Amino acid sequence: MAEELKELLVPLEEYKESGVCLGTKVIVSHMRQYVYKRRADGLATINTQETDSRLKLAANLLSQYAPEDIFLACKREAGWEAAVAFEKSTGIKVFTKKYPTGIITNPNLPGFFEPSLIFITDPWLDKNPLADAIKLNLPVISLCDTNNVTSNIDLVIPCNNKSAESLGLIFYILAREYCQKKGINKLPEKSDFIKKR
Repeated sequence: MAEELKELLVPLEEYKESGVCLGTKVIVSHMRQYVYKRRADGLATINTQETDSRLKLAANLLSQYAPEDIFLACKREAGWEAAVAFEKSTGIKVFTKKYPTGIITNPNLPGFFEPSLIFITDPWLDKNPLADAIKLNLPVISLCDTNNVTSNIDLVIPCNNKSAESLGLIFYILAREYCQKKGINKLPEKSDFIKKR
């Protein structure tokens, strides 16, 4: 157990402090396998080691693609600042607020492009990019909380996808790992992703 904790991408305390392991009171069947326990207040606690191992898989998968072949969609306002920092660090295109429907399916749209991999923050909020990915049969990585249905998601990252601190840490870890694996010299600063309140 101690060995496994040593190999985490960030110390266990950082995951806890950022609330990455805090789920919701709802646990859908798709996400039950990632739940460690339910707290006295009814909130689910996500297994941090599962989150960490899925982040490692996601980092490896993302690093197989050039930045222009990926995009991140983040409709959840809590993640906008961290998503912009993710874009600056990695060069991966990010859509916050509104995803332009058809931007990857309609060649007549200005700004049309053809990604090879899609990364979304929440399968419920980011349902339009997910629908486009399904149409094009593109692989999808998604952050998923305990109340998310994971249909058509190729790689689930179980985590709290609702708070700024949790999303900040997740995006920071993935940006750092992506930059390291791609040999990008300037690694991201954690302070750009996680704002102290």
